[in-house]
Amino acid sequence: MAHTIADQLVAQLIDAGVRRIYGIVGDSLNPIVDAVRRSGGSKEGGIDWIHVRHEESAAFMAAADAQLTGRLAVCAGTAGPGNLHLINGLYDAHRSGAPVLAIAAHIQSTEIGSGYFQETHPERLFVECSNYCEQIATAAQSPRVVNSALRHALTGSGVAVIVLPGDVGELEASASFPALVTTGPATLVPDEADVRALATAIDDADTVAIFAGAGVEGAHDDVIAFAELVKAPIGHSLRGKQWIQYDNPFDVGMTGLIGYGAAHAGIHDADLLLLIGTDFPYEQFLPDADKVVIAQIDADATHLGRRASVAHPVHGDVRATLARLTALVTPKTSRTFLDRTLQKHEKLLETVTDTYTDVATVTPIHPEFAITLIDEAAAEDAIFTADTGMGTVWQARYITPTADRRIIGSFLHGTMANALPHALGAQVAYPGRQVIAIAGDGGLSMLLGELITAVMYELPVKVFVFNNSTLGMVKLEMLVDGFPSFGVDVPAVDYGGIARAMGFHAERVEDPKRLADAVAAAFAHDGPALVDIVTDPRALSLPPAITGEQVKGFALAMSKTVLHGGAAEAMKMARSNIRHLPGI
Repeated sequence: MAHTIADQLVAQLIDAGVRRIYGIVGDSLNPIVDAVRRSGGSKEGGIDWIHVRHEESAAFMAAADAQLTGRLAVCAGTAGPGNLHLINGLYDAHRSGAPVLAIAAHIQSTEIGSGYFQETHPERLFVECSNYCEQIATAAQSPRVVNSALRHALTGSGVAVIVLPGDVGELEASASFPALVTTGPATLVPDEADVRALATAIDDADTVAIFAGAGVEGAHDDVIAFAELVKAPIGHSLRGKQWIQYDNPFDVGMTGLIGYGAAHAGIHDADLLLLIGTDFPYEQFLPDADKVVIAQIDADATHLGRRASVAHPVHGDVRATLARLTALVTPKTSRTFLDRTLQKHEKLLETVTDTYTDVATVTPIHPEFAITLIDEAAAEDAIFTADTGMGTVWQARYITPTADRRIIGSFLHGTMANALPHALGAQVAYPGRQVIAIAGDGGLSMLLGELITAVMYELPVKVFVFNNSTLGMVKLEMLVDGFPSFGVDVPAVDYGGIARAMGFHAERVEDPKRLADAVAAAFAHDGPALVDIVTDPRALSLPPAITGEQVKGFALAMSKTVLHGGAAEAMKMARSNIRHLPGI
């Protein structure tokens, strides 16, 4: 039996397969930290402590670790401010469905409720970003609470939180802990009547389009085969990209503000749109239910009909549902709609290729050129992370998925500063794989200190900073809404110089002719590397289908810019983006 509750907690984590905890040590967390020390580290069958510069990073690192491995990952923060710093990363982990356990140390139990130094109420604070959040008060209670937290994190697809006062952690353990019981994944079989109704609707429709999300993970071949059966083009969400785009002859891209290709046209022009495993939140990019029949397949019943008026909802696993549908649906023979949509997609991609060619020698460096070079040089099993904002745009449009590449980001929570800590967590989990962070200068600057973490643990992450000295996505949002950009620009910073001073191999690149060599050198370096790419701050992401309201917003914003003496700025922005407009 473990000596203290802290020892017992660490023993339970080891029993659950945990081999590391991300966090910062301190006061009320000390009993757990010392128990980790005495566990001997992962090489001795114990747990490693991964020391970070900010607890927010610890949660991001755990989130990436858990998402990529599918195994439980753990982060920890000490009382008050320490565990409060975890909260943003935990929101990201929870909304991403990452199995993460957070240990929130608390002030000593006798002082709770007295307004004591650093007193907060973590058992209340973490409720919204977790499936389970409980405080341990006694030695007898502890092993059961920890066991329950582990099970909630692993089976509930999200975060569980244990709140442990420092003095309680030092109490003598009074009971053995229960075994952590786990099972293999279950298959949710859909209702037969719902499947038959959907099969009839598909047969009645002349044309079908598919829009796939993250729920198609593990069902790539099944979705492709069904698309062949019904002659359907396949669009995808950002989270679905890595699971369905590779080896897909029916791919027509992604819809939404950061989308590309013919996905928007495909899902609006079909008679029936089949949403598969997606909770795509932007209903303005989905067709009206009075114009297109919408059907939806999802293993989570709360997703059904949440974003659009769904005529045929089916609650079931994607593979099980498609297998039954395949047996019921009459194969379609005409490829006219499919081929027309594929041709439109090919034409739009040719525009992207032409754009890449046009900007290959342009200064400042265009981000499309930079991300394409990175994509071409990256390994077939590389892991990509991207900052929220323009980094996610370039990742979504230009990173080529393969069966073995992984692409993660803060796709649901949408926080800044995630790319670097996500990359660090990915590299800790997979020390032998190439891990690439597509960082914006705005996001990187928020958690810049984590470059020290990469050097400290000799993590060979490759950080590519798209340094445009502005908050590019915010600028775009302002323009779409008709506002001239304001408060988005910051002084130019030499992040290459900063990284070099911290121990990175680093280069700052302003000339596009030097970029390919700088990318190659970063990948060749056996250690952490950073390439600071000075990019065009006026290169914006324009959606594949521009609405009248968006055009109005751009025009209004440009007019305001000119009226306020910014005619030169307006002209420069036009020159940077005119080639991206559809039809140009």
